[in-house]
Amino acid sequence: MKVSFYGHARQYHNLKTEIDANILKVLESEQYVMGPMLKQFEDEFAKYAKTKYAIGVANGTDAIWLVLMALGIGPGDECITTTNTFFATAEAIWVAGATAVFVDCDPQTRCIDPALIEQAITPKTKCIIPVHLYGQCADMKAIRRIADKHKLFVIEDNAQAIDAAGDGFRIGELSDAATTSFIIQKNLGTFGDSGAVVTNNAEIDRKVRKLRNHGSDKRSCHSFGFNSRLDDIHAGILSAKLKHITAWSDLRRKWAARYTEGLQNAKSFTLPYAKPNYRHVFHLYVIETKNAAQRDPFLKFLNDNGVDAKCHYPIAIHQQEGYPWGKEARIVGPIPQSEKNAASCISLPMFPELTAEEVDFVIAKVMEWDKAHA
Repeated sequence: MKVSFYGHARQYHNLKTEIDANILKVLESEQYVMGPMLKQFEDEFAKYAKTKYAIGVANGTDAIWLVLMALGIGPGDECITTTNTFFATAEAIWVAGATAVFVDCDPQTRCIDPALIEQAITPKTKCIIPVHLYGQCADMKAIRRIADKHKLFVIEDNAQAIDAAGDGFRIGELSDAATTSFIIQKNLGTFGDSGAVVTNNAEIDRKVRKLRNHGSDKRSCHSFGFNSRLDDIHAGILSAKLKHITAWSDLRRKWAARYTEGLQNAKSFTLPYAKPNYRHVFHLYVIETKNAAQRDPFLKFLNDNGVDAKCHYPIAIHQQEGYPWGKEARIVGPIPQSEKNAASCISLPMFPELTAEEVDFVIAKVMEWDKAHA
């Protein structure tokens, strides 16, 4: 047996009628950019997120820096985030012209550690950008308290946790804006690249809408802006998929529980931590080898034996070649947890269309390795 990491084709075939109908509707409308399908999806996504506004943009990276620009954050300002995530989070800060400030992650959730944020705050700090990593929410209640105390903005990087929730809070509820990515591998993904901003702030909504469209909110009238629009074909695909997202998340949680049950006696690696009373939607199911030197041989063993496991993210942002790429950045305090996470992480196949037989096959191969190397 071979178990792939993604189930994109399976998902398409399951929804082929719905997706194809929306694509055809767009093609026949002759309105492919900033058309009615985009408006439909934005309305649907705002309703789903329980926010007043949703703005479709070209990708998740643009979503972050467009919000930063809408908030007036740029050169001379600092934004606090983590380094054990995809490069785009920091990249967006740099594109906006601001300084990325890194603190360590929580040793269990791997999201930003709220206990370390205040020591990183300076008079230049304007924003905190928590990343809801692997499908689990950061501690937004603690982050909101810190932000209120120091009069800071909060932008949630929600590229990996659509449909997740915290203990008594929704994503987007305790921040100025939340951003997401719809690239194909996300829990809600289109056949390409797209993103969105959700917010309850009318001024952020107004400014991001202008910035994404060459500074225009009226035909032929422009100010400073960019070309960052979610086109209508992608919006149609996302609209067809959105109604299934909760069911897909429940399947991810089901497969994660099966993995955890089957791997609970392993000795050579640790399992992902799901915070009590949080809805973890397992964008990724990440195990970590106790010995970092074993990670790459373990990954090769899985790949050679039919399991398409991967690493997310094996090189932390501050460890990337050329860091910080001529941009302003600083690290506050030691960050051993982030470095350990990067050095030891392995992502097992995780998508809603997995089968029990496939999950059990992965478990068997992982435990075969563990038995030989514990």
